Amino acid sequence: MISSFPAAAVKRLGPPEQRSRYRQCSCSVLDTDDDPNMRFDDEGRCHYYHEYVREFQANVRTGQQGERALAQLADRVRADGRGKAYDCIMGLSGGVDSTYVAYLAKQLGLRPLAVHFDNGWNSELAVSNIENVVNRLGIDLYTYVIDWAEFADLQRAYLRASVVDIEVVTDHAIFATMYRIAGRRGIKHILSGTNVVTEQVLPPHWIYAKTDHVNIRAIHAAFGTVPLRTYPFMDWRVKKYYQVMRRVRSHSVLDLVPYEKAAVKRLIQDELGWRDYGGKHYESIFTRFYQGYILPAKFGIDKRKAHLSNLIFAGQLSKAEALAQLAEPLYPPDLLERDLEFVLKKLELSPEEFQRLMATPPRPHRDFAYERPIYDRYPFLMPARGMLGYVQRRMAGA
Repeated sequence: MISSFPAAAVKRLGPPEQRSRYRQCSCSVLDTDDDPNMRFDDEGRCHYYHEYVREFQANVRTGQQGERALAQLADRVRADGRGKAYDCIMGLSGGVDSTYVAYLAKQLGLRPLAVHFDNGWNSELAVSNIENVVNRLGIDLYTYVIDWAEFADLQRAYLRASVVDIEVVTDHAIFATMYRIAGRRGIKHILSGTNVVTEQVLPPHWIYAKTDHVNIRAIHAAFGTVPLRTYPFMDWRVKKYYQVMRRVRSHSVLDLVPYEKAAVKRLIQDELGWRDYGGKHYESIFTRFYQGYILPAKFGIDKRKAHLSNLIFAGQLSKAEALAQLAEPLYPPDLLERDLEFVLKKLELSPEEFQRLMATPPRPHRDFAYERPIYDRYPFLMPARGMLGYVQRRMAGA
């Protein structure tokens, strides 16, 4: 039972009025509990708001500009895919973003290959959503099923390492799988569901670099026991071969269309029979448990605050509406109990060991070996125009 876990495992902060230097962003629900180094402007808006504005202005194309950019991308994809079975590839998790990307691809007349990464944690609803999408859109699906013994060992290693971003092991493998399949099939374009409007805002210490294969190997070497013979690493050879030699490129197509989350949900529900999970990325049972229990209980992180703040910055939600959602239970108790039992059984962890892991103090990912930027290792590879800034940063200790 959840109630058997010690209160010490739960990060409890006193009310704002009892905490010194506590401050909340004037226009979002993020505060200095989420990021003690949060900066504010004269109007009380946090620096995440300004980062969002910068990224929106730099990457999002709206109106006719977005239509032209999307049409040009579609023309390029079709041209590069001429004579091939597929002209693009895309991940399909069954979530909102990937489902909408699949819908847009068909609207543009593209011939996508949908790739689903099965890490053993799909909910029944996720499987149903994926089936509905591929059947109603008439697209082919390739499912990559990872070796469960290896993957479970990796997840246990991350839990034992006490690092924050356990989802790295899934995201890394997804990227590696996508690039490998694209390269082998001669597909030059990956359609990505990443976007500024719903995914820009996230305190950096809540996550870790998803492509750092060195860190994954180091954590597994310290705490894993099962040899990683088939896990799809995206090491520097993979990055160089598929990105440089095969010229595989990823495109954030949702930055080129009006992306109003509530409207998109209604559209895919009506057109594709999609059903809501009740939380961002909750199509995965482990992700639901990780975001709903592990992150808040051990690390004091409620990811809803970042996701809701993102929608506030995008003008799709008011702060009052966000606060009302945060007042709702993060995890229905009965669902939490079921998920806890399922996760521990599937990962072969006893309640006692999980209790100890939850009580273990968090450690930074960089307590373990990590991948250094290629120009740190081989500065002679840097383009001449970037060398001066690089030297200046290194001299300054950056």
